[in-house]
Amino acid sequence: MYEVAIIGAGPAGASAALFTAKAGKKTIVLDSDKGMTKRAWFENFYGVSEISGPDLIETGIKQFQKFGAEYKEDTVISIEKRDSSVVLTTVNGDSIEAKHLIIASGIHTDLAEQLSIATKVGTEPRIKTIFDVNAQGKTNVEGIWAAGTCTGVSVHAIITAGDGAKVAINVISELNGERYVDHDMMKA
Repeated sequence: MYEVAIIGAGPAGASAALFTAKAGKKTIVLDSDKGMTKRAWFENFYGVSEISGPDLIETGIKQFQKFGAEYKEDTVISIEKRDSSVVLTTVNGDSIEAKHLIIASGIHTDLAEQLSIATKVGTEPRIKTIFDVNAQGKTNVEGIWAAGTCTGVSVHAIITAGDGAKVAINVISELNGERYVDHDMMKA
């Protein structure tokens, strides 16, 4: 069983995976390869002069894999909530169980109905429905969190990346039973 499963390898999902994997949490990321970032060009992403969406995605995947997170290109078609876990079923017939799920699905909120995850009207242009989450990123279903555009956060990649990190830190803190902080220092 995974400690964290993440749906979406865009900026929010990859950033969340980077934090959970670096914290030593057994993490898997599932991505349908249909995200908006695949078509984007960035000249406003902090720390990078310019980068294509596909290159940003590839870099993000390499970053979280470096810390041990698994990556699978597949589409989640159903989610089942169990007592202390969540089970995801994919188009390819795989069944993946995790203690916590972070949904970072961009504009896609269609999985919400299966578990009665609360939604509300979106506020960003062209985003009709979003997950209704609290300040930590929790949905109304225990163990299911959401981050990024699917929660109403601005569609700008730099902002969704930060939101994914925030939600991951909250998941890690819950798993650890104390507030988690990750600050690396330069080596002399």
